[in-house]
Amino acid sequence: MRTRVCITIDTEFSIAGAFSDRMKRPVAEPLVWCDVDGRSEGLGFMLETFRRHHIEATFFVETLHRHFFKHDPMAAIAQRIHEAGHDVQLHLHPCWAQFQHEDWWERTRGHRGALDNFKGRSVADSISLLEQGIATFQEWGLPRPLVFRSGNLQHDDKLYQALAQVGIPYSSNVAMAVFDSGDAAYKLYSGRHERHGVQEFPVLTFSDWKIGGKRHIKSLTIAGSSFTETRKVLEKARQAGIPLVVILTHPFEYIQSQDLAFSRTRRHSLTQRRLTQLCAFLEDNNDRFEACGLARAAAALPAGDSANTLVPGAIWDALPRMASQVAYDRLGRWMLARKYGNRRTPS
Repeated sequence: MRTRVCITIDTEFSIAGAFSDRMKRPVAEPLVWCDVDGRSEGLGFMLETFRRHHIEATFFVETLHRHFFKHDPMAAIAQRIHEAGHDVQLHLHPCWAQFQHEDWWERTRGHRGALDNFKGRSVADSISLLEQGIATFQEWGLPRPLVFRSGNLQHDDKLYQALAQVGIPYSSNVAMAVFDSGDAAYKLYSGRHERHGVQEFPVLTFSDWKIGGKRHIKSLTIAGSSFTETRKVLEKARQAGIPLVVILTHPFEYIQSQDLAFSRTRRHSLTQRRLTQLCAFLEDNNDRFEACGLARAAAALPAGDSANTLVPGAIWDALPRMASQVAYDRLGRWMLARKYGNRRTPS
């Protein structure tokens, strides 16, 4: 049986500092399309890469931004993704709901992190937010979402109770290297695990190095993992019998930006090359790996939890990745300064 590989893309807008500075404004389409010199190096690049290599991906599309962006710019984006043949599923950042209140500025000052948390939120409140998202998909003319991912991968047991009550059967809320809820029941590294009737498929987390008794873990992302690491992790996951591997990325990771408005940008060739290499690898090895949407992959798996395997990596793969990312980040800042000058991000 082929190992299913789900490339998942959190597709969202940005508060862009509006909760800390009232003069700043949230950012919509530029964070998704990521235009550089008239070319979309974010979503446009991704859709073309997936098309060229016959990859079906899952786009977790955020909906609560509509409390601020009344013209609903994400509708056209979500429909475009769906028309391209990809899996469109639900993503929520609760902080956007503050904009439904006229006194949002007074409510949000000094509380940015807590406002965006699903951990600690009541079941009733989570249900209300989820139902808003489900209704938005209906208004957009999209299939009802079957999979959910929380903003910042925040989660707790109450969130799964809420998901069960609104009838969302699958989720991908856990990425141990991104957020650890502290609940041993959600210390999930890979595979499939049922909680309150909801099947959780965590972003695969692997150990990228171990020195003596100290082990470091890392969730599998395009921006944070070299292609060499990703390829080896996929091979080891297959050998370990992990039925489904979830990989995480965002459109804005394929550019570098000098400002929060994403108006001074350059192409991020390092992450673009990683995605291209991964897609080519999956296409060339489709006898062993199946690149597919998470909803379809989840429905095809046999019932029952799988092993919670922590895939081992190697420090000799991690060190070159760390060095290349530091070097590229410095190069990018220098190139942006050369192109736009050393201007500060506008307030």
